[in-house]
Amino acid sequence: MSDMKQTPLFALHQELGGKMVPFAGYSMPVQYPLGVKKEHEHTRRACGLFDVSHMGQLMVTGPAPAKAMETLVTADVVGLAEGGQRYALFTNSEGGILDDLMIVNQSDSLYVVVNAACKDQDLALLRTGLGANHDVEVLDRGLLALQGPDAATVMQRLCPAACDLVFMEHDRFEVMGHEIWVSRSGYTGEDGFEISVPSEATEALARWFVDQPEVEPIGLGARDSLRLEAGLCLYGHDIDTTTTPVEASLSWAVGKPRRVGGEREAGFPGADRVLHQLQAKDHRRRRVGLLGEGRAPVREGARLFDADDQMVGQVTSGSFGPSVGAPVAMAYVVVEAAEKGATLYADVRGKRLPMVITPMPFVPANYHRG
Repeated sequence: MSDMKQTPLFALHQELGGKMVPFAGYSMPVQYPLGVKKEHEHTRRACGLFDVSHMGQLMVTGPAPAKAMETLVTADVVGLAEGGQRYALFTNSEGGILDDLMIVNQSDSLYVVVNAACKDQDLALLRTGLGANHDVEVLDRGLLALQGPDAATVMQRLCPAACDLVFMEHDRFEVMGHEIWVSRSGYTGEDGFEISVPSEATEALARWFVDQPEVEPIGLGARDSLRLEAGLCLYGHDIDTTTTPVEASLSWAVGKPRRVGGEREAGFPGADRVLHQLQAKDHRRRRVGLLGEGRAPVREGARLFDADDQMVGQVTSGSFGPSVGAPVAMAYVVVEAAEKGATLYADVRGKRLPMVITPMPFVPANYHRG
């Protein structure tokens, strides 16, 4: 893996016994000696620390950056309060999803976090789409995610003021002589914080966190099972350029002002198709959650059949859910077969395993909403 990029925590991952694997061009820990299942359970029970420094952190500046950003994404960015954070989608001319991202209103600028595998294309998209009047800076900062029911207890020792944030709020604080940017958010379904820190200070902060009695380092394996139980999409698997926000059950990511009749209706790539699907509800497939029986996981790519042995869909993410105690999956299913409570049959090595269409998240969300 000598050609893999490294985050500022590479040496710490090795010191902590992380099993390193290639991921989005980086050498990243898939698990630590605790193991994926126990890391997952520890995050749900106490608190886990995730290195997400491979994500792209960008700063957009220029005249009316929120208004300019709305030409590229589905979200209501203009209406985002200062210090607010919002989930958004880059779309193409067909309404397909190019990436999902987070946008923070930092008063006169936008702080943007994009997926690691997409960050080069997203950077090019922003620089081309926003034009010469706007600057898009790639930030040299680490990014940590502190997740779990004890996250606020731990953060209280380090930065008590950050605990005043509620879900999807963001602010800047001084810690250990450095300015950290903290969002009350994460991708596990638990309460927690995402912490952007200058690259050179990332290891010292991460060491402080893992020294706390509640905190264990968590790898990519548990990160994936946690987000799946939380019903959260992974780009390149559950969403991609072949899926629209409506098909992906992400209609809520199309801001109300951007919809038909809204004060800033449309204006983003593929808006005609996306808004038509929202209005006419004539899309042919939909992302659904599936809950299985027993313990055998149903993995990505498994085909789904109805009781008449007609293929009606395919799994895009699947695993055994340690907190659920059963196999869980996401899939795209033809609309006619996508009714809550319906039983479908996943083809796993020639066996048909029953799975029930189930509302997501599979575990209750524990976001701190104040």
